[in-house]
Amino acid sequence: MLLILLGVILLHLIILILLIVSTAASAWSVGGDTSTDLWYNCLTSNGGYQCSPASNEDWIQAVQALMILAVLFCFFSLIAFMFQLFRLVKGGRFFFTAIFQILASLFVMCGAIIYTVMRADSVSGLEFGYAYVLAWVAFPLCLISGLIYIVLRKKE
Repeated sequence: MLLILLGVILLHLIILILLIVSTAASAWSVGGDTSTDLWYNCLTSNGGYQCSPASNEDWIQAVQALMILAVLFCFFSLIAFMFQLFRLVKGGRFFFTAIFQILASLFVMCGAIIYTVMRADSVSGLEFGYAYVLAWVAFPLCLISGLIYIVLRKKE
């Protein structure tokens, strides 16, 4: 049982790290000397690195908000799991933790879908970067983690 508990906590921490990196990293779209993320558009020229704030369009602000919410809900889910681990009655399920984790996965999915659809209209010649891929990797892991919390029961 201890190995399962450690595995679940490790999976949760990996998901949280993936979400933080994908939200903060400057590689949602890359190509040539240009890289864009949720916060800045950066250009490398003449050995210098010049960044300007991301556009004020509604879709990028929606993606920013959804990714921040995903990180927060994943973090709150971890806190809730630790609290329920010590306070939940024997045989109880981690429903509160599961709800937060599933909501985090839905926020990541919605943010990545909005970015995918709207980026195609606004930016040409750029490929998706590693931060975008990390967001898509975090989505199923987060969903699986939430489903594990639904099934998981507290044992003494």
